[in-house]
Amino acid sequence: MSSVASAHLPSEAARVAPGVLFRLSALASAVAVGLVVVSAVLDLGPTHWGIALVALPLLAANVVLARLAYPALLRRTVVALATFLVAIALGGVVAWSGDATWATALHVGAAAVALGVGLVVLAGALRGQGAPLASLRDYLTLTKPRIMTLLLLTGAAGMFVGAQGIPPLGLFAVAMLGLALACGGASALNHVLDRDIDVLMGSRTKERPVASGGVTPEQALEFGILLSAISFALLASAVNVLTAVLALVGNLFYVLVYTRWLKRSTPQNIVIGGAAGAVPPLVGYAAATGSLALPALWLFLIVFLWTPPHFWALALMIKNAYAAAGVPMLPVVRGDHETARQIVLYSVAMVAFTVIVGLWLGPLYTVAAVVLGVVFLALAVLLRRDLSRGHARLLFHYSLLYLALLFTAAALDPVLL
Repeated sequence: MSSVASAHLPSEAARVAPGVLFRLSALASAVAVGLVVVSAVLDLGPTHWGIALVALPLLAANVVLARLAYPALLRRTVVALATFLVAIALGGVVAWSGDATWATALHVGAAAVALGVGLVVLAGALRGQGAPLASLRDYLTLTKPRIMTLLLLTGAAGMFVGAQGIPPLGLFAVAMLGLALACGGASALNHVLDRDIDVLMGSRTKERPVASGGVTPEQALEFGILLSAISFALLASAVNVLTAVLALVGNLFYVLVYTRWLKRSTPQNIVIGGAAGAVPPLVGYAAATGSLALPALWLFLIVFLWTPPHFWALALMIKNAYAAAGVPMLPVVRGDHETARQIVLYSVAMVAFTVIVGLWLGPLYTVAAVVLGVVFLALAVLLRRDLSRGHARLLFHYSLLYLALLFTAAALDPVLL
C-alpha cells in the first residue's frame, strides 16, 4: 500500500456505521455547543469563550472523522463547524463594537443553528450498529506509552525551566494530561497510517493492534482524533491557547509530515521529522509562562539534535525489517558505515550544543551535560569502530537514559540552585 493510500481508510468505510468513540464525540460536541448557547444567553463572559474552546476542536474532529471514515456525515459535520465559526466571528464583532444588539442576536442565533445541526450529526451517528470498543489494552498500546513517558518528561522539564522552579501543581497536572492526550492521539494515528508496513517489519510491529486486526482502522482513527481534540480543548481552555496550538502542531507534524510523507520518501526522514518529538519542551515552557523564549528553543534543539543518533542506532539494529518494508532509513540506503559516521557527527554537535546552552540552563545542568555527553560520545565512537548489533543496542538504550537524565538536570537546576 502506498503512503497516500495508507492515509485513507478502505472504500467500504462509507458503509461502516460510526463507532462508539465517534458517537461520543458527536454527543460531546453537541453538549458543548449547547452550553455555549446557554452561556451566551446568560452573558457569562469568559466562561462562554472557555466553553467555545472546548466545542471547536470537537466539531473539527467530527469533520475529519467524517471525511476519512464516514462520508455520509461529512456535509452535516461541515455545516455544524461552519455555523459555529460564524458564531465565533459574530462574537468577535460584539466584543469589538462593545454594544451591537444585532450582532449579539446573530451571534446567539448562529450558535443555536450550530447546535441544531450538531444534533442532526448526532442522530446520524447513532444510526446502525457500530463496532463495539476494542479492549482497553489495545487502546493503551495505540498510545505507545513507553515513547510517551520520555515525551512527558521533556515536557515537564520545559515547564520547570519556564517556571524557574516548581510550577503550580494544578497547572502542571492539566498541562501534562493535555500533552499526554496529544502524544497518545498522534501515536494512534501513526498506527493507522503505518498498518501496511507494520505487517512487513517482523514480530516487533506485526502484532500491533491495527496491523494484527485487534483494532479496526476506523476505531483507531476515532480514538486518535478524539484524543487530539480533547487535548486541544483541555489545553486551550484550562492552560492557554499557545500551549494548545503547540501540542496540535507537534501532533500534526508527526502524523502528516513525518509518518505520511518523510518516513517513506527520504533517508533524512528522522532528521527533519525529529522536530515533532522536540515539541513537548515547548509545550511545557508555554504552559508555565504563556510565551516562548530562548531556553525553550534550546530545549527544543537538544531533542532535535538527539533524535538522529538515537534513532539511527535503532535503525542499525532492525535494518532488515526496514528494508523488508521498503522504508528508506539511512542504514538501508547508505549502509552501516555511513550511518555510524553520521551518528558520530550528530553526537558531537549535540554534546557541544548541550554544553554551550548551559549558560542559560544553569550549572547543575551543565555538569550533567558534560558527564553524560562524554559517555554518549564514547559509545558513538565505539559503534563507529565496531559495527556490531550489541554496540548499536548499547548506544540506543543509553541515548534514552541520556535524554531523561539531561532533562531531569535541566528541571532540577532552578529548583536546587
